[in-house]
Amino acid sequence: MAPAQGGADAARSVAIIMDGNGRWARRRGLPLLAGHRAGTRALRRTVEAAPDLGVRSLAVYAFSTENWGRSTDEVEGLMELFAETIREQFPDLHRQGVRVRFVGRRDRCTPELLELMRDMEGRTAENQRLDLWVAFDYGARDEIVNAARRLVEDGVAAAAVDEHAVAARLYAPEMPDPDLVIRTSGELRMSNFFLWQTAYSELHFTARLWPDFGAEDLQEALDEFVTRRRRYGRR
Repeated sequence: MAPAQGGADAARSVAIIMDGNGRWARRRGLPLLAGHRAGTRALRRTVEAAPDLGVRSLAVYAFSTENWGRSTDEVEGLMELFAETIREQFPDLHRQGVRVRFVGRRDRCTPELLELMRDMEGRTAENQRLDLWVAFDYGARDEIVNAARRLVEDGVAAAAVDEHAVAARLYAPEMPDPDLVIRTSGELRMSNFFLWQTAYSELHFTARLWPDFGAEDLQEALDEFVTRRRRYGRR
């Protein structure tokens, strides 16, 4: 995607690192899964608010390749919650015109979850109000390694390897590079999230825990974005 010239326009493509579910639950003396469940409600609020705020592409970090290292109980609970969210929440987003795509590995999904993901992608394929990219079993380094492996498998000559050749072999080549990346919970790092695609994204960090995030927080981040000057290495 070619960068806009001059000052920043409104952010049309936004990515969110949804962080803070565990801390939200612990502060309330609740089990971890309660925090993750509250996080799904925050996701729905944010997805529903995004189009009216001018956002056309929204990518969210749902489950990373490193998250498999969490406790068995938490991982199993997350998998069940993820399937439940697709069954119970995403159909209404479909009715609202949201196109859903899942970005990441698929070889470690259960057959049931994989079928739910495929079905939702198929059902929402023609929707145009908002593109929702759900990064699931996703890691940026894993994605780049996979792209390099595909270059070799495709027999691409070394001299022909350029940014376009690599980008074409990412998990979702058609996903626009984020104009803006938001991270909640006060942490100041990227956590292996879309490292290729966010090379020139603007970053917004908020102390708000993800389950408390909503339309006003998204608006605040978008308002800050338009005050930035994006130079892409130029003066």
